Amino acid sequence: MNVLIFYGSYRADRAGIRLARYLVDRFAARGDAPTLVDAKAVGLPLLDRMYKEYAEGTAPPAMAALAQQIRDADAFVFVAGEYNWGPQPGLKNLTDHFLEEWFWRPAAIASYSAGRLGGARSNAAWYAILPEMGMPVIPSTLVVGPVTQTLDAEARPTGPAGESLERQFSRFADDLAWWAEAAKAQHARRAPPY
Repeated sequence: MNVLIFYGSYRADRAGIRLARYLVDRFAARGDAPTLVDAKAVGLPLLDRMYKEYAEGTAPPAMAALAQQIRDADAFVFVAGEYNWGPQPGLKNLTDHFLEEWFWRPAAIASYSAGRLGGARSNAAWYAILPEMGMPVIPSTLVVGPVTQTLDAEARPTGPAGESLERQFSRFADDLAWWAEAAKAQHARRAPPY
């Protein structure tokens, strides 16, 4: 499975990158092909014009490259931090640059926070955002908090919270793979309606 893992924090001390790296490692260990897409590294400006609003060949190179990566992916994982009960602006800004590129492939949400709720409120918000952008969202989810007590600086699980994350990951990944395979099979049978 070609899976893109999106991370959107722009903060100086980015604890959530631990979860993003953990997911890349775990999907790779399953034999999948994960790619981390770090919004800060991609560096798209605040949304002024969506990718589709540029004349062909005139979009910024980073945007055009990411559009192709999105079109080529089988599935997506959104590593969703929580800021003031809502989604991170960096991740939301990155996703809003695209629309049709997302269509007809499943998404999964892995949220985190420094507190015990693990980004649950942001997680819930993404369940409304992603289907509006054309992605079915799988029912399995990961809620990780406090993230620094769950994963160490090298993104290795630590303590009871890390053990819990390890137990949850298999179901999460299996669920995403099932939906990605179903979408691929349906694409082979019939083209999407739009």
